[in-house]
Amino acid sequence: MKTGILGGTFNPIHLAHLRIAEEVRDTFALDQVLFIPAAAPPHKPMTGELPFEVRCEMVRLATAGNPAFAVSDIEGLRAGKSYSIDTLRELRTERPGDEFFFVIGSDSFLDFGSWHEYDAIFALCNIVVVERPGAEVPDLAAVLPVAIASRFCYHAAEKRLSHCSGYSVYYLAGIPLDISSSAIRGLARLGRSLRYLVPEPVEQYITEQRIYTHDRYHDAHFP
Repeated sequence: MKTGILGGTFNPIHLAHLRIAEEVRDTFALDQVLFIPAAAPPHKPMTGELPFEVRCEMVRLATAGNPAFAVSDIEGLRAGKSYSIDTLRELRTERPGDEFFFVIGSDSFLDFGSWHEYDAIFALCNIVVVERPGAEVPDLAAVLPVAIASRFCYHAAEKRLSHCSGYSVYYLAGIPLDISSSAIRGLARLGRSLRYLVPEPVEQYITEQRIYTHDRYHDAHFP
């Protein structure tokens, strides 16, 4: 089974997340894309606290209409920071027959060398680097951390890096949907429409539950 893995804080999940997942699913003929909300994101410190369960519910609502999309609460069941390497190792144990495609934005790939045990990730799965506005990566090899560059071979025509483990790093351009979760939160606090930014069930949930206007959630600012 070919499985995509798309993680994030999803605060809230929006249409760009869903479009990225669909583009990756279609491009690589994936059987499933697994959305994994982060419980305690190591790279995005929280200045407030929107509960994991609330963010997870928004992801469930957003993906319910696509049979190829699924949601995992794996990081909410684990204590400590939500390191991607730990999640990948756990998924590898649970689903040993799957071929994984780990999806990250080009902005995150540019900073990949700062990730916890980043070098081990390349040996566990394929990586799909999705172009993000303002963070184009014309040459994947050029932005690899120097310490691991020798483990890769660059195939320029395919915009693909092959790792010594047999897995690859792909670059997927042409999805420049510049939708910001922080901007959506700002609109929600002002009582503005979120139509065409988030799926309708998510907008309804945010409005009914007063996710970003209720005192309990008012200071939730992590991107």
